[in-house]
Formats: sequence, C-alpha cells, structure tokens
Amino acid sequence: MSFTKVWIVCWPLIVSMALQGDPLISSTPHRESHITSPGEGKWLNDASRLNKTQVREIIKVPTDPVLAEGQIRSLLRTSRENHLRISIGGARHSMGGHTLYPGGIYLDMTPFNWMELDADSRILHVGSGAFWEDIIPYLDERGFSPWVMQSNNSFSVGGSISVNCHGWQQGKPPIASTVESFRLMKSDGEAVTCSRSENEELFSLVLGGYGLFGVILDVNLRVVPNERYRLTKYEVHPSDYPEQFAQKVEGNDQIQMAYARLSVAPKTFLDEVILNVYESAPAEDGEVPELEEPGLQKIRRSIFRKSVGSDWGKRVRWSAEKNIEPLIASEFYSRNQLLSEGVETFQNRSSASTDILHEYFIPRGRFAEFVQSLKALVIKRDMDLLNVTVRDLDPDQDTFLRYADQEMFALVLLFNQPFGINKDRTMEVFTQELIDAALQVNGRYYLPYRL
Repeated sequence: MSFTKVWIVCWPLIVSMALQGDPLISSTPHRESHITSPGEGKWLNDASRLNKTQVREIIKVPTDPVLAEGQIRSLLRTSRENHLRISIGGARHSMGGHTLYPGGIYLDMTPFNWMELDADSRILHVGSGAFWEDIIPYLDERGFSPWVMQSNNSFSVGGSISVNCHGWQQGKPPIASTVESFRLMKSDGEAVTCSRSENEELFSLVLGGYGLFGVILDVNLRVVPNERYRLTKYEVHPSDYPEQFAQKVEGNDQIQMAYARLSVAPKTFLDEVILNVYESAPAEDGEVPELEEPGLQKIRRSIFRKSVGSDWGKRVRWSAEKNIEPLIASEFYSRNQLLSEGVETFQNRSSASTDILHEYFIPRGRFAEFVQSLKALVIKRDMDLLNVTVRDLDPDQDTFLRYADQEMFALVLLFNQPFGINKDRTMEVFTQELIDAALQVNGRYYLPYRL
C-alpha cells in the first residue's frame, strides 16, 4: 500500500485523536481577550500575554466621527497640560508593549470603524479602528479586496499602518505603498492630512511609526478587484528556494499571492519547503467563489495545537500538509477567501504557556544562510518552534523607518513559550542571538515583537 493510501486510511483516526481534549474555536471575541480589571484601575495586556499593565483609564472613542474627534482633541490637550501619557490601541496584537503605558491613558480606537468605498477611484475611506474582518465582507459585496494586508484578518487598519504591515501579496512592498493619504491628530489637537504631496515628512514617519507622532483618524487605502485564483504547490529544499522562487513565481504577472512553509518536524527540520502559489484563473462567467469561513478550521486548529511540545504532533502536521491537504484542498479560491482567516484558528489559550512571534527580513540571496543559523540556534536553545512561513517583499519607497530596503524574504516564526521568568530570559537571549544572525546577513528584525 502506498504512503498516500496509508494516510487516507489513517486520517479519520488521526483527526479523532487530534480533537480529543482540545478546545475548538472559542466564542470569546479575540478583540476583547486582553482586557482584565482586577482591583483598582484597569489592567491590559497584548497578544504576548507577557505585558500585563495597569493603566490610569481606558477611553473608548464614540462611534460618531465628529464626537470622536472632539473627544480625542480634548483628551490630547488635557493630557499635554497635565503631563499624562496616552497609548493608542486597536487589536493589540503587537507583542512588545507598544500599545500600553503604565499609569497612562489607553485610547481604544475600535469604535472609529466607519468605511466608504469610492469604486471609481478604487479607494476605501476607512476609520482607523476598523478591523479587516469587517472590511473584507464590505469590500467583497462590492467586488473589491484589500491590496496589501496581513495573512490574518484580526487586526485594525490603524494598527496595520502603524507597524507598516506586509502580507503574502506577491511582488508588493508593505502596506504603506497602498496608502493614498490619512488624517492625523497631532499632540496639540490639530488634525492634518498626510500624503506623498502634503505633509510628506509626517507621511513617511507615521507609516511604520508605532503611534509616536499622533492619533491616526482615518485612512484612504487603495483596493483591487476580488478575483478567482488557482492554487499550485511545489516542494523545494531551502538551499534552492531563492532560485526556485525566481523560476516559479517572479516574472509571471498572473501570480497574485505566494507563501512558503518550512517543516518543523524532527526528521526534516527546516530541510523541506512547500511553496504555495496562487495564480489568476478567472471563470468563464466571471464568477468568484463566495466568501466563507476557511474550510476544516476546527480540525486545522486541533492538529496545530497538538504540535506544541510534541515531535509526534509536528510530524503529523507536516505529513498532513504534504500528503492530505493537496487531496482535499480546493482548486480555486477567491482573493477575499484567502484573506479571511482569523488568529483564533491557531491562538494559544493555555494558562501555562503563550505563543511568541518573531519576524526577520532577509536579502533573498542570503536566505539559505540564515535558515542554517536559525536551525542551529533553535537546537542550541531547545526552542519549541511551531511554524515558519516565508513571504516575499519588494522594497519600501515610502517610510522613514523602513525594514524592506531591498528585495527581501520575510520569515515569520512562531514559538511556544511556557510562562515564567526563566523561560522569558531564555527567549530574550535567543532573540538577541537570532537578531545578530539576521544582521550578519544584512537582514532586519520586525519591531512589533519582543526584543
């Protein structure tokens, strides 16, 4: 019996074992999962669950834009007069405490979430508190899709441009390249418009500026048509990845999205890569698949969570991705379907550990060299590496604090980390070593994460 047939026969048993004892998709909104309020004052955390901070006050802006802007202006002026600190937040999925200040005022922008599409100019006018999970259905109904965003939809627009996020949209710079303009309220309460031709310096500083220059009120984002794509998978070796990527992806203007995943299974640890390529494939009638939740969400979550601290779980997951997923995956997807998965599919809800993201931007010709350094350091420090995905990035021509100063591969790493001071210290040392390894190949470290 072939290996594939063995997998098909054993698949129901493996799924059953993976589901046992595992909480499935939580009904608790991920937007509110980092708020607690024991004792006096308010306590907040971010997605790391390692930055629990007591703030002076939590202020949620009104949904009415005029009232919201008036409240923000008054708050900024009062805080300036009384030397109070303000932090600004949306989803709080950065992990370095960027959105929290001890004893400060936390400004919750999530109600500021209005949106309006100018279909003729392909511009979305949107409040900075809007989440992608709300934006995508709105655009989908009108035949459009975000041009650049993260691989998950659980983030706010304001947060996304504050960290200058990127995604797996092939051959694209970070999201700043899709920002036509935005309005910013400065610390003195003045609201200004920033674009490539108006307040140009602020434009380059605020995009990827982590909220240091004021409160982003609303944004004009470029959007693209929602289209149907066909998925093709390739298996390659890390040493061949830059060449194979160039051959299979670059130069083909029909390829719209692409990402790769490296194996974290013991026997093939960082030695195998699956490259996923999405090519434009319009239907004859012009129809695209309807927007719906990603398939097999509960099973995928359970298999992923079973890989924590388990070599067996990591083997099962990688084997399933190689041997089962190609058999059961759809051939066609809409662009919006691909962008509509939330972090809750993989989110860690354990009280004993958390999951920590790293991201490194590596010049394409130094990819294999960095992967070897990553492999050696993970083994040396005995880190529980759960996932490695690779995306490509074109140079950023817009922001001052740019991380993509040339064509890059972005490696997104997810680690499981038990709670505890010693474990946090181990991660700190490991992170510094990995940053050094990235710098040695002229790479960069992504600043939304812990140092």
